[in-house]
Amino acid sequence: MDTLAPAKIDREALASRYRANRRRTAGLYSMIAPESYYEAPIPLRHPFVFYDGHIPAFSFYTLVRDALKLPSVDAAFERLFDRGIDPSPAKAGEPRRQFEWPDRDRVRRFGTACDDAVLAAYATAKLDDPSTPNLVRGEAAYTILEHEEMHDETLVYIIHRLAREKQRGRTFEHRDLAPPRLDPVAIPAGRATLGARRDALAFGWDNEYEEHVVEVGAFGVDAYSVTNGEYLAFVRDGGPVPAFWVERDGRFELLGCFEDLPLPLSWPVWCTQEQATAFARWSGARLMTEAEYHRAAFATPSGEERAHPWGSAAPDPNRHGNFGWRRFDPEPVGASPQGASAWGVHDLVGNGWEWTATPFAPFDGFQPMASYLPYSTDFFDGKHFVMKGGSPVTTSALVRRSLRNWFYGDYPYMYAKFRRAY
Repeated sequence: MDTLAPAKIDREALASRYRANRRRTAGLYSMIAPESYYEAPIPLRHPFVFYDGHIPAFSFYTLVRDALKLPSVDAAFERLFDRGIDPSPAKAGEPRRQFEWPDRDRVRRFGTACDDAVLAAYATAKLDDPSTPNLVRGEAAYTILEHEEMHDETLVYIIHRLAREKQRGRTFEHRDLAPPRLDPVAIPAGRATLGARRDALAFGWDNEYEEHVVEVGAFGVDAYSVTNGEYLAFVRDGGPVPAFWVERDGRFELLGCFEDLPLPLSWPVWCTQEQATAFARWSGARLMTEAEYHRAAFATPSGEERAHPWGSAAPDPNRHGNFGWRRFDPEPVGASPQGASAWGVHDLVGNGWEWTATPFAPFDGFQPMASYLPYSTDFFDGKHFVMKGGSPVTTSALVRRSLRNWFYGDYPYMYAKFRRAY
């Protein structure tokens, strides 16, 4: 790889973002009853206590211990709160490791020590060092920020499954208003630019590189995501019920983040990739590929490509979509018309990640990132599928064209929607 120009490190911006992330994480822990700290509402995940230690531990050992080569804060806790990744849903019934978790005060003291060390590094350490792979263009300094932002989103998935009487989250006003009917949008054949140049981003995960152009054939795509109302017809015809629905007295309700709601028919259906694929097939369609998503989202009739579906403006959850922690649940499809793409395709960013039909795989030129070697490589297995866009609880900092998310095709807890392609 060619030598890259040094990054422009803004120490105060890094520290400010780190503090904001820690405040958000603390706010999420205030949304669970204290006695739930050792519970695991999702059998595939660790209990809440693990993530309370893991997030600051990862930040410390990624930047301070491993990149800057400074001593451990607590080597035993750094091992205890190491990696926490979802296994396959098929393994949900397998026994988990059994031991006594430390008490909350010890975990919090450890977290504070990690935070202090990270903030000291942001203040004075050499964060961009071409001689240290973990620090090239400040990689480790940015990795820990996006790691926490992603974990905050997964924390919400777990809180979502906590018993209602143990939740302490706020409720929101909800609308269920069907948008005007729109015919499928015809996207002509053309190019799609996937990935990113290594010198074009302040930070990117390893699977975002390298930038390349793909020729995409003509296709049609729904202007809106498939709604609960549309999916309900599939269920009544024998289709699988999404994990966010529950049937009571012969009617379906939606398991909102903090309350149960009469099924909002105009909201996008959140479901697995397998369920999305089955619905599309049932209705005579299919899912978009990752390249087709890029055409629908970022291409334009004039042939140019945009940074975002709406153009070059920075992502604004008050204008462009239901992302950036504006709310915790979906809203009616098409409710953010200023976020539509040049073709008139709505909600390609926000209101739920967008499932694609593309298995998660490396781009040509892929190189594992030095600061988090197994970040992507463990999941190039043909069982995970690319998602694009973002959910209500995806931070605005993660809304960029090249970002790729992924999950197992049968993973039931993701805030993920889809639309049909033809």
